[in-house]
Amino acid sequence: MQVENILQNYDEFAHLKALQSTDMNDPEAVEAFKETYFVTDEQIAVMQAIKTLPERTIQDYRSTYNDIRDWLRREKDGAVAEASKIDWDDVVFEVDLLKSQEINLDYILELIFEHNKKTKDKTTLVDEMRRIIRASIGNRAKETLIVDYINDTDLDTIPDKASVMESFFAYAQERQKKEATELITEENLKVEEAKRYITTSLKRNYASENGTELNSLLPKMSPLNPQYLILKQRVFQRIAAFVETYKGIGGEV
Repeated sequence: MQVENILQNYDEFAHLKALQSTDMNDPEAVEAFKETYFVTDEQIAVMQAIKTLPERTIQDYRSTYNDIRDWLRREKDGAVAEASKIDWDDVVFEVDLLKSQEINLDYILELIFEHNKKTKDKTTLVDEMRRIIRASIGNRAKETLIVDYINDTDLDTIPDKASVMESFFAYAQERQKKEATELITEENLKVEEAKRYITTSLKRNYASENGTELNSLLPKMSPLNPQYLILKQRVFQRIAAFVETYKGIGGEV
């Protein structure tokens, strides 16, 4: 990822990546590539001889990189596995490298439309989308939401990419409202205070324990009660996970 991040600053590498997605058996596609990047047949022949990692392999590396990073974060919060002989303090997770290659949600939705036209098989489509989503820092929390959307939607009836986006956001906003209501009910939270706190957290893209907002939505209980901190932490973690999933979705709770 470090090497690729450096290479992305060079036009030649961008041309090489573009060549990978060009159908060399299609004369029109080849001519379009030559006109776009101002290259000759001889230069294309040289480029074809250069070995690069397939995009799917790169996505798998990013996904695994994110999995290890998330695992390490959980381990540090608890007890680090004694069996591990790796000194994780020496491992620097360069998140900026991943952010520089981040895939946004609109692009993922466009891919859903395109891949559905090609595969017509939801199992294959879901597997492909999981790979792409897990390679993205910003959208990993939306994996279940996106997969459920694919499974619950007749994608063949959606005419274009713009309609996929409209359909997904309508679906996600409905789910958001339903899950917020369930969370508030299950934890017996104060309705208006909880909705206000969740809405504020969604707008700023994260939930915060600072201030009195979180305390104000909890059910009446003495702070001296041993269960108070347990309840507060559980509610915070649930809302934080909710915000990670639904930030950027819009709509109301």
